[in-house]
Amino acid sequence: MSILFSDIVFGPIKSRRFGTSLGINLLPLDNKVCNFNCIYCECGWTNLKQNKINYFPYKTIVDAIELRLKEIHTNNTNIDSITFAGNGEPTMHPDFYNIIKTTIALRDKYLPNVSITVLSNSALLGNKKVFNALLLVDKRVMKLDAGSTDLLNKIDLPLSNRDINWYIEKLKLFNGDVIIQTIFLKGSHNNTYIDNTTPNELDLWLKALKDIKPKEVMIYTIDRETPAENLEKIPFEKLSEINDMVNKNGITSKVYI
Repeated sequence: MSILFSDIVFGPIKSRRFGTSLGINLLPLDNKVCNFNCIYCECGWTNLKQNKINYFPYKTIVDAIELRLKEIHTNNTNIDSITFAGNGEPTMHPDFYNIIKTTIALRDKYLPNVSITVLSNSALLGNKKVFNALLLVDKRVMKLDAGSTDLLNKIDLPLSNRDINWYIEKLKLFNGDVIIQTIFLKGSHNNTYIDNTTPNELDLWLKALKDIKPKEVMIYTIDRETPAENLEKIPFEKLSEINDMVNKNGITSKVYI
């Protein structure tokens, strides 16, 4: 079973990481659109076999955002974050840069104290307009689910064949003004056992964090049904051990359950 958002703007909802969050979905409502195919994704498996992706037009999106921000302002509703996530990878929208710029202007007009957050898998950091758009927002929450190329490919199933070092080098370009999110899990998929909590994998992941120098690391595990059937949550006690390892390396981190 997959969960797809049925609107451009959804919520506000209570988020375990972002407080009261107004979600923004830039992607089609009937299909997940992503350049990763993560085995744990609540949106289900990625299917980009169609010849054309029918993205919402820029005006449709910004009109929907303005309408909702105006309603929240009028009703004096308290929210903490305007969060770009949705049915896949938000940075894939061809007008992502302009949408971000306009959303910032609308936020400043209606809800000046609210943060703008983007959740991203980091795969388009080589695109200058995407990178520059991410520089404009308050919180860039970037995925790093492994410290090795082998495990990255097994967990995230990216559509490109980039080495893990490509992602690390791109994330370093934020000069520490970036949040890293990592999901920990174990189980099997395609007859391969997967576990990103082993000592060797944790050492590689910690080394990557020390190179990236993020201002925060978000640690979590599976929360909903996953497309790959044989996956297991990591116990809170183990997540806490990992959290302590990160903190001992001088990096702020927190477990979210």
